Amino acid sequence: MSLAENKAIMRRFYDEIDRGNLAAMDEFVAEDYINHNPPPFPGLAPGRAGLKQAFQLFQEATPGYHRIEQMVAEGDQVVTHLTAIGTHERDLPGIPASGNHLEVAAIAIHRLADGKIVEHWSSMDTLTLLQQLGVIPKPGTEH
Repeated sequence: MSLAENKAIMRRFYDEIDRGNLAAMDEFVAEDYINHNPPPFPGLAPGRAGLKQAFQLFQEATPGYHRIEQMVAEGDQVVTHLTAIGTHERDLPGIPASGNHLEVAAIAIHRLADGKIVEHWSSMDTLTLLQQLGVIPKPGTEH
């Protein structure tokens, strides 16, 4: 697949997730997908099934969307700088709903093969996320 085709797959992947269409992951993600940086929630299955579980958990607890800031492709990988935006409406495992607005920057690297996502690495602004979830106080605020 070309670099442009791989980027288009990743854009469609985020579009379908944002629409709540988790079934589309069967089209975009290989069954034996490897997530090198899975969310730290207990009980997530490996592979594509675990990715679906994680996105469902986030959709229910923090409905919102992804804003793609920039996307770069090289070889079989696509790097996406994105902002995840939502509201913490329901509990996450170990984190009660806060009602807070969430806006968190992240970098995601996806490796594609035969038109499907086969591997994922990511880094996000975890400190900001935990502050916005109300787990860690923001500097200068009362506890």
